[in-house]
Amino acid sequence: MRVYLTHLGCRLNESEIEQLAWRFVSRDHEIVANPDAADLCVVNSCTVTGEAGRKTRRLIRRLGRLNPDARIAVTGCHATISPEELVRLPNVDWVVHNDRKDALVEIVAGPAAGEQVCQPYPVAPGVLGRTRAFVKAQDGCDNNCSFCVTTVARGRGRSYPVSQIIAQVQRLVDVGFREVVLTGVHLGSYGRDFGAKQDLPGLVQGILAETDVERLRLSSLEPWDIDPGFFDLWTNDRLCRQLHLPLQSGSDRILRLMRRRTRTDEFVRLVASARERIPDVALTTDVIVGFPGEGDDDFAQTYHLVETLRFARVHVFPYSLRPDTPAARMRSQVPKDVKTARSRSMRRLGERLAREYHCAFVGRTLPVLWELGSDGDLWTGLTDNYLTVKTVTSAQLGNRVTPAKLVKLKGRELQGLVASTDWG
Repeated sequence: MRVYLTHLGCRLNESEIEQLAWRFVSRDHEIVANPDAADLCVVNSCTVTGEAGRKTRRLIRRLGRLNPDARIAVTGCHATISPEELVRLPNVDWVVHNDRKDALVEIVAGPAAGEQVCQPYPVAPGVLGRTRAFVKAQDGCDNNCSFCVTTVARGRGRSYPVSQIIAQVQRLVDVGFREVVLTGVHLGSYGRDFGAKQDLPGLVQGILAETDVERLRLSSLEPWDIDPGFFDLWTNDRLCRQLHLPLQSGSDRILRLMRRRTRTDEFVRLVASARERIPDVALTTDVIVGFPGEGDDDFAQTYHLVETLRFARVHVFPYSLRPDTPAARMRSQVPKDVKTARSRSMRRLGERLAREYHCAFVGRTLPVLWELGSDGDLWTGLTDNYLTVKTVTSAQLGNRVTPAKLVKLKGRELQGLVASTDWG
């Protein structure tokens, strides 16, 4: 069977798509790059906002138009929260709840013949379009932020054993991956369900000590899960210099309404510690605008704090009412036009800050991991501190790490020069 795999939303969803690819390949199914070549299309859905749910439904309809003969299986958070919306869509044969996602291959393809494969080997770099691999270390969340539906969709926090994660990372290295991204819904809580035996710093140290991975990147971390000693991990230069720390609001009043377990002064001190210990670190964040009760002063405080902290990238989300969340029942819902105006203003600020961060590296030479495949002689890659770099060369750079001199900023990307002696 030919299988097309796609996802919406977070890096955790991407890591789960990679796991599904492993399982399909271990059962002798073929992964294809285009839906029109598939017998089966699998969608790992997102529902973190109302727009994410709409994008999921649009994607499913588009797959049905592109390949009316393909059957569609939908899993993920939107499939868990709103299965009745999806089962009615054309070509959808299966809607698989998150807690049955690990059995999706058996659900759509039937039981395996003979002995079941327990640990399928990973597909090689580029099969799913990236030279980075994503590893799920943790799932679920115990935070109960008032705006978030993730706890409903994903359940309580739970961690995977250190030995299992380390083995998975090394298998990825063995098939050619140079960078691994460690993911989770609430990654900073890793190991709490194991008691005092394990935590995220211990997991990171174990991966760096026991695998040959060239670059290890961490996905989103809640600020209250980190103390200044956490940044000592970055004495190992294989750990990528990027931290995604969700701020959500710069108003302490709104943070309390959001049930966020941090205050703005604590967040500011954390950012200062990170910059002190990790030179050139890229600090990225999430901001929700138009949360119920957010007034002009609250938004102004958020704008000022984001500008002061000089984030390298800002993901802006207009507040989206999600069912079964406390925020959905709050009074003083912000009008749509106000949310739209605040989103536009915050996005403009984020674009300015991103340009300033990128421009600070013009003239410097940094290692770049290049993506597989190119548009002619045009190659795209990432530095460890999350700068997108493009270069033009006839050399085959795919899945290589080479030094590149960053010569100028063009749009949202840096233009790089790679000397022939750098790629050998």
